[in-house]
Amino acid sequence: MQPIVIGIRFQKVGKVYHFDAGSFQDIRPGDFAVVETSRGRQLGEVVKIIDDPQKPHEGAWKPIQRKATPRDLLLRQLWQQKEIEAMINCRAKAAELDIPDVKIVAAEFSFDGVRLSFLYSTEDGDKVDLRPLRSAMRRAYPKSRVEMRQIGPRDVAKIIGGMGACGLETRCCSMFLTEFSPISIKMAKEQGISLSPSEITGMCGRLRCCLIYEYEQYVNARKQLPKRNKRVVTPMGEGRVIDTYPLKDAVLVDVEEVGQHEFQREDLQPWDELEALRRKSEAPCDRHENGGCTCGEGNS
Repeated sequence: MQPIVIGIRFQKVGKVYHFDAGSFQDIRPGDFAVVETSRGRQLGEVVKIIDDPQKPHEGAWKPIQRKATPRDLLLRQLWQQKEIEAMINCRAKAAELDIPDVKIVAAEFSFDGVRLSFLYSTEDGDKVDLRPLRSAMRRAYPKSRVEMRQIGPRDVAKIIGGMGACGLETRCCSMFLTEFSPISIKMAKEQGISLSPSEITGMCGRLRCCLIYEYEQYVNARKQLPKRNKRVVTPMGEGRVIDTYPLKDAVLVDVEEVGQHEFQREDLQPWDELEALRRKSEAPCDRHENGGCTCGEGNS
């Protein structure tokens, strides 16, 4: 029998992980389930049923342990309320131990309090010896298994939240991005965006995630348009392309003796192709002398 595969999310805006619902045939999106993960037992929300699941690369899907009970949900809420206090205590202890260039970003308890993870970042991204801090936190929270987990600047921005560099009240990463895509300077260049750091850098100090949103559309649109400095024939005459507007499917052309005008792609013809046809039509036929000409000029 085909297993029922469900997608579970452990954070409000987080990646969706697939699990086998097993014998819990009545589980539906909106329900909560307890599962075993690499970080211990976790409680997550079922966000979707996978209609046509692809087999995992290795092994099989992990089964859920059970549907969450009201007690599980209450337990999760109680431990979540203690996370801010744990983060503050960890920050104070880090300052007391004089650990430089380390920022404690958040603390996360598993739903039953068995595991406590402190998320931290460093200025340069290098590893830092936090064994003294971890030992101190273990003494402060003896009933939990304490671990220190380093995260990158984008994850820091996602957790902290706040206004985006573009002016959005909530940053994209905190609002809907479940995972981060690779971003490059090439994406900004392709869209004609200024390479000024203030224009392309997000609040995390990295290239803005939104540079990828319309990148493919720009690439596909540019393939259909003549490139800059290309000569074209327009309804107003011949000219040279000085700028392109991919999303408008148009170009700005400097037309000789007329000036700059914007034209849609369907109104343009490539000058070089028309020029090649003109030259071909004006070239003398090399078969005139042999009497095999079919162009009509050699038979007059």
